[in-house]
Amino acid sequence: MTENGSAANGYAHEDVERNGGNSPPPYDGTLTKETEVEEKPQETEEFDPWTVTDLVDKTKPWAELTTSERVQRVLWGYIFRQLLLLGLLYMFICSLDFLSSAFRLLGGKAAGKVFSDSKIFNNPIAGLMIGVLATVLVQSSSTSTSIVVSMVGSNLLSVRIAIPIIMGANIGTSVTNTIVSIGQSGEKNQFRRAFGGATVHDMFNWLCVIFLLPLELASGYLFRLSDAIIKSFHIQTYEEGNVKLLKAITEPFTKFIIKVDTKVITKIALNQTDPDTSLIKTECKKDGINGTVPCKFLFMNVAGKWDDWVIGLVLLLIALFVLCTCLVLIVKILNSIFKGHIAVLLKRFVNADFPGKCGKYGTGYLAILLGALLTILVQSSSIFTSALTPLVGIGVITIERMYPLTLGSNIGTTFTAILASLTQEGDKLSDAMQISMCHLFFNISGIILWYPVPFMRKIPIYLAKQLGNTTAKYRWFAALYLLLAFFALPAFVFGLSVAGWQVLAGIGTPLLVIIIIIVIINILQKKKPEWLPGRLRNWEFLPLCCHSFKPLDRIITKVFRKCKCCSKCSSNDSIESSSDDSTDQHEMYRVKPDV
Repeated sequence: MTENGSAANGYAHEDVERNGGNSPPPYDGTLTKETEVEEKPQETEEFDPWTVTDLVDKTKPWAELTTSERVQRVLWGYIFRQLLLLGLLYMFICSLDFLSSAFRLLGGKAAGKVFSDSKIFNNPIAGLMIGVLATVLVQSSSTSTSIVVSMVGSNLLSVRIAIPIIMGANIGTSVTNTIVSIGQSGEKNQFRRAFGGATVHDMFNWLCVIFLLPLELASGYLFRLSDAIIKSFHIQTYEEGNVKLLKAITEPFTKFIIKVDTKVITKIALNQTDPDTSLIKTECKKDGINGTVPCKFLFMNVAGKWDDWVIGLVLLLIALFVLCTCLVLIVKILNSIFKGHIAVLLKRFVNADFPGKCGKYGTGYLAILLGALLTILVQSSSIFTSALTPLVGIGVITIERMYPLTLGSNIGTTFTAILASLTQEGDKLSDAMQISMCHLFFNISGIILWYPVPFMRKIPIYLAKQLGNTTAKYRWFAALYLLLAFFALPAFVFGLSVAGWQVLAGIGTPLLVIIIIIVIINILQKKKPEWLPGRLRNWEFLPLCCHSFKPLDRIITKVFRKCKCCSKCSSNDSIESSSDDSTDQHEMYRVKPDV
């Protein structure tokens, strides 16, 4: 009581001094207008982590620089930094090629064995999932598509059966930029934007398959449309169809490290070689010499001593190290570049819309065209979207602008397949061209479905943002998403489809109905909660593990607590999430000491 009394007297004495020596009136428990205004928390503008960062030109004007500062700016800012960025981009692209080669060595034979059993492709769902899994294993939709084209040309598959496999390959190719986005997991909001920008490609591809695969099975519109186009043109073999643009620059270095013979995967799928044949290329052709000569590359000395999977594992570790290192350095250099007037102009140019309603509507279609042209130039949608992912992460490109660029890359990647199909001869030519045209019109149909209507356009972006927000709160969710979306879910559905239509329908239909009901209830909870019974207006009546990742987060945190880096990251995440959840409560209950 004495301490409380002294504290009270101390506060009273301070109030007397503040009031010029006059004692304050006794507190009667009521609030005056002045007190209400003082107690009311100030309204602050809500921060949107998805908006592009405000790029302010903080560079010192040229006229104010000294001679040494001008020399430094020219050498570092205008010459060396740009060359360093180009070198890192070159190594980044090469690391993606190494990553693809590593996955081919690790899973290429398995993919070839899966394709060799052509009977399972009679089930379109099984074909779809094989397309996803095979493309993820070989890290290249071009490789998996070329296998399908060869199987169609060899009469092992019909064009109609091969269409679902092509759709699956379209999904599997988007895994690369999702992996690249994990390289920006060090900063919360950068990771949020990067992961959302990467997964908008996934969401578009999955949504296209969900709607267009049933339509194709019911009507066969892709088969009929491509067949009509092929029959209306007299197509001839074009031997120079495999045009190399970007690969002509990167191949000298990548081939110096490793040479993988992708034709072996195709031969395994066609049952033309032993399934245990090595994928390492040991014999190469040389200009001016008839026959072959031993290949020369870095891994050649261990090619006959180590198994393919061992070399693939070593190459995978090297590729991931180079990829992450280049990505971190690229992000740092981009952050240093995007602080001057060039950054302000680039931001305005990339994210700006043409004036007027028609101009704003047409800007997105121009971005689609630009994405298609740039993908044709680099000859890989994975490289193009992976190069854009860091820019989305640092906030230079919005996810709304990333979306049409991604759609354009889906179209551009089919151009390479069309040129490659023109190299086929005889009866293979028309079938190869038809498969390529099916791939093209599948992507065009998806764009028509998910872009022109503004409401439909927002759905993939909304889903990608939800994934980005979840990943920012629980960073381990990125690995869980990759595991589920590209491995576990396709493998599970593939297993059900192989077991038969009865098993697939008996298990898949109830699960699909439950998912649809949950989605509808979630939408009503946000838009029209009054339409729902009181108990269904939130999910609080369910156990916490059924509507929150917090229990799983606690388990994962305990598992990785021994790792200092992981525990530090986990603790930071928990602090950030708890601070986000409790900010409003602190502002509501902000009080002063009793006097």
